[in-house]
Amino acid sequence: MVNILFCGNEGVFDGMLTCALSILKRTSSSEPFAFYVFTMDVSHLNPAYKPVSDGQISFLNGVVAEYNPENTVKAIDVTGLYKKEFAGCPNEGAYCSPYTLIRLFADEVDCLPDKLLYLDIDILFNRDIHLLYDIDLAGYEYAAARDHYGKYLLNPHYINAGVLLLNLGYMKQTGLLSKARQLIKTKKLVFADQSALIRSTTKKKLLPQRFNDQKFLHRHTVIRHFSKRLFWLPYPHTDNIKQWQVSKLHKVFRYYCFDDILYEYIYLREKFKRGQEYE
Repeated sequence: MVNILFCGNEGVFDGMLTCALSILKRTSSSEPFAFYVFTMDVSHLNPAYKPVSDGQISFLNGVVAEYNPENTVKAIDVTGLYKKEFAGCPNEGAYCSPYTLIRLFADEVDCLPDKLLYLDIDILFNRDIHLLYDIDLAGYEYAAARDHYGKYLLNPHYINAGVLLLNLGYMKQTGLLSKARQLIKTKKLVFADQSALIRSTTKKKLLPQRFNDQKFLHRHTVIRHFSKRLFWLPYPHTDNIKQWQVSKLHKVFRYYCFDDILYEYIYLREKFKRGQEYE
């Protein structure tokens, strides 16, 4: 079983759907996938902060089951944990949203397996997931690649936490996540959860950039992460182009290798909008 963790609200359904499709379409193994989705209702902070809906989970479950009937999608509501741990904390107004913090509850949810791949939703797989998932984590809390900008501006070993291969059993022993939660509750951090994870790490395995490429796409790239990046032309500026913005993906990046994924996404998204069950 390959175990995947997403975190977010109903507004990131497009990311979950496209990312899941890329995993399923780029992986040749018949091994089943278990997709876990951490979500919560914190609409008191922002009306848009509503949990992933039952309809979205049901539809996504139908999509993944089409590839293998043993594939599953399970939503886990962590609203109670969030209110208990992080309500009113210094990082509640984090640089993205409170949903960036909830992966720090992975050790508090009993149903999660010891090996787990956390993924941001703005990701597409370009190659087989087993190139990453099968990496040995013995003696390491997690494996991650360097942050494209952070490795130049902050520290040569500064990691990007958008792709984390977690050795959750070992993390429970070292207390990494409980230490990170304590930092979130007591200190205002520049990059909130990512900063807390890095500061609480005992031992990590650094991965080549191809496992979390935030700027380029090469033939050997396993994961293309569509995070905010700097563009020099026609003038220096930043943009935050996501994979479900298909026209921009073609026009700005000139990426066409993901079209099989994105055209299926467009078809499924329209089907979902029309309120149809997955068949």
